[in-house]
Amino acid sequence: MLRHRFQPGRLVAGVFLMLAGVIYAGDAGGLWETPWFVVVPVVNGGLCLAGVVGMVARSAHRRRAELHTAPPDGT
Repeated sequence: MLRHRFQPGRLVAGVFLMLAGVIYAGDAGGLWETPWFVVVPVVNGGLCLAGVVGMVARSAHRRRAELHTAPPDGT
């Protein structure tokens, strides 16, 4: 398998979407009663958090790449 860069924003988005699926699965299975509007903030909050995490990770990757490509004498 080819190696790829770790993308934490996608991980966060996946976790929140899986949480939404678990909420609906529990409702469908009769374990609890979930109103339809409960999942909307979970999904929206997860996607917003994933966007922020993705931007932070991208800036960290860029900064690290700039530090590795800079000349050692600082000029």
